[in-house]
Order: sequence, then C-alpha cells, then structure tokens
Amino acid sequence: MKTYAILLASGTGERIGSDLPKQFLKISGRTIFEHSIEVFERNGSIDEIIIVVHGQFIDFCKKILNQSGFKKIRKILVGGETRQMSSSIGVNSIFDEEAKVLVHDAVRPLISGRVINDCVAALDKYDAVDVAIPTADTIIEVTDAMTVKDVPSRQLLMRGQTPQAFKLSIIKRAHSLAASSSVKFTDDCGLVKMFNLAKIYVVQGEEENIKITHPIDLFIADRLFQIKHLASLDADLGQLANKVLVIFGSSRGIGKAISDLARQYGVKTYGFSRTNGVDVRDMASIQRALKEVYSKEKCINFAINSAGILKLGNLNDKSMAEIRDEVETNYFGCINVARASYDYLKRSKGALLFFASSSHTRGRASYAIYSSMKAAIVNLGQALSEEWISDGIRINMMNPARTATSMRLSNFGEEPPATLLSPQLVAEKSLHTLLQNYTGQVIDVCCRD
Repeated sequence: MKTYAILLASGTGERIGSDLPKQFLKISGRTIFEHSIEVFERNGSIDEIIIVVHGQFIDFCKKILNQSGFKKIRKILVGGETRQMSSSIGVNSIFDEEAKVLVHDAVRPLISGRVINDCVAALDKYDAVDVAIPTADTIIEVTDAMTVKDVPSRQLLMRGQTPQAFKLSIIKRAHSLAASSSVKFTDDCGLVKMFNLAKIYVVQGEEENIKITHPIDLFIADRLFQIKHLASLDADLGQLANKVLVIFGSSRGIGKAISDLARQYGVKTYGFSRTNGVDVRDMASIQRALKEVYSKEKCINFAINSAGILKLGNLNDKSMAEIRDEVETNYFGCINVARASYDYLKRSKGALLFFASSSHTRGRASYAIYSSMKAAIVNLGQALSEEWISDGIRINMMNPARTATSMRLSNFGEEPPATLLSPQLVAEKSLHTLLQNYTGQVIDVCCRD
C-alpha cells in the first residue's frame, strides 16, 4: 500500500500582508513550502508527493520546484476556492484502490519526521489520524455579542495541527458526502467526524510545528530554524578530510583557530591575511590567492572570511579615514571575498562563511560603524544565499558571542575567562556549519564547553 503526502499550498496569504502568498516567502534561504516538501521528500515512509497550488501561481511554483531537485513530486494541481476544495482535488487525484494519505498545510515548514512516521504507523490500526498538542491557554466559548458563554476544562482540549492522515477510501468518502451537502470545514478530520465515518486517533504534535499565518509567525519560524540548525551541528568532521578550505583573516583569533582545527581533520587549508600579503580590501590580492590555491588543488570547496577590525569610539570622534578603513575591511572585504570566490564555489557546489557579531541586532554607543557593518554582512549573506542557491552555493553567517580573541583584548582589556567563548569552540561550530545543507542562516554560538 502506497503512502501519499498532499501538500496544500493554494492559499493567497491575505493575512500575511505580502504580494506573494505566504507559502512562497523565504526563510533560511528557501521558500516556506520548499522546507515543508523537503521533510516529506526525505522521509522514507512517503512514496509520492502531490502539490495543490493556487492557479495564479502554478507556473511560479513549477519554476521553483524545477530548481529544487525533489524526486517524489508526482503532481502539481490547481487548487479550489477553499481549503476543503483543494484537499478534495488532491485526494481525488489518487486512483489506487487503497492507500495511506497524509494532508499537510504547506505553511507548516517545521513539521518533523517523527510526527510523519507516527501518523503513517497509526494508519495500520486506525482509518483516520489527527495531530494535536495540549492547549496551554484557557479556551473560552463566546456568544455573538462577545460575552463568555462557557469555559470548558482545558484538560481535554487540544490544538489541532497537520498533517492529518487517512485511509484513501475514508477521506474520499468524506469529500464525496461534503460535496453533496452544505457542510463546510477547515480541516479533513472535521469532515470525517461530521459524517461519523471513522474513529479518529490523535498523534502527539509539537509546539514547533507552527502554522505561518501572520507576519510575526515569519520571525518566530526564522528563529526556530536557527535553533534547529544549531542543534544539528553534530556532523562528523572527518567528512572534511581532503576538502580544500581558504580562510581570509587566518593569522589570529577565530580565523587561526579554524585553520588549526581544520588541519587536524585532514582539510587542505590555505590561510591568507595582511601578514602574507592578502588584504580583503584589495580585490586583486584575493583573486591572486584563490587562483594560486586553485592552480595547485584544482578545486576550492569552502571559503571563509573572518577578517575584521573593531575600533571603539563615538562617530563624531572618528576621522573619515578611520571610518572608511572599518567599512572597507568589515563590509567590502566580504563583498570582495564573495565575488572572487563565486566561480570556484559554483564549480564545487561549495560553501561560503561570513562572520557576524552579537552586536548586529542592535547598534550601541561606540559601536556605530562595527555594529552597522555586521548587520550589513547578515543582510548581504541572506541576499546572496537566495541569488546563488540555484548555483548550489551555501552561504551562512556565524554569530559568536563575546570571544577571547586578541582583537577583543585590545579593545576591552582582560576579562573574566568564564564570560568569553573560546576561539576553538567557535571554530568547531564553523566547521560543522560548512557541512550542513542549509543556507542563509545566522548561526548563534553562545554556549561554552
């Protein structure tokens, strides 16, 4: 018996306040519905995927999917005017005598493999399966006049999520009965319950499986992706052996720590800085360095720019020459490294790593130039991750908290060691990030060994 996943992506996103439907907005370098598809694509329990999309955006959807490389997608269908109609279209496109069917909102990109597996397994015993989590809030029932009618006990109240899972015969029957009646439901389990077609089993959902509906949900989802990606930094660094890594800003601090650690794992590491004649402010010197490495190795898998300067002081107390030096080193240096390494990383489907700072989220006195440049680097990396995703290049930004480097020592003097990260920890997280398949992420490093 086959297992199908139907992803409903036919909403128009009116509540999100965007020209594009919310499923086509980007988080972590990819559209929301690509993230959702990827979870089902990777899940061994799923045989085929069916996409239901609004007719106005079907060509747009196909263009995105043609670049994504998904192999389980079998149909891309035009949805109906309501969610119920779109679900019916997806369900009735399956002509097997019997099958397992999961119906999922494409705007829930943080669905986990565990929930999918539990749904599929539950269909061995039940004909219909819902996914829900307990409610932490008290739920009240109100009248038309917005007065409280009832306060049900929350002990047995849960908040519904998707996917919802069914035997094909059951969900087809539900939509057939709904089509010949005036009943309207916003989810498929509601139809099964209305017509009393099967007992509905409930699989435990997850708080992270949020539905992106309002603008604030985009910010929450983006943060959840960051946390998820940080938690995934457990790859075997031995996979880096014999890869070619070029580091700019390698003579000290985090850059040196990355270089030293990479060599321990058999990485062919090439470090450049002003001490050996390569200045990130100078495009020609970067190009010469990369050409030298490529001529020797015939490949460049990774490029990292950790070069940066910090000169504390109020804006009005700095000369324009000092300001230009900070901007050219901290910001234009990243632009230069990105432009110069593009062709090499495109050939290898490689990764580029920039360094942000915990000060990128809020400017502070004496940090005006440094903080604004770090914010610019984050925006630069996120933009390039979208521009270059079709070229197979991954771009992420490391965001370490206060780290025990010589640059910090020269600006702040001696500080309690327990309050600082070690450069070695940041280096380890950086190498782990190079092995991940995500792009456009800010990777927070804020815990110590």
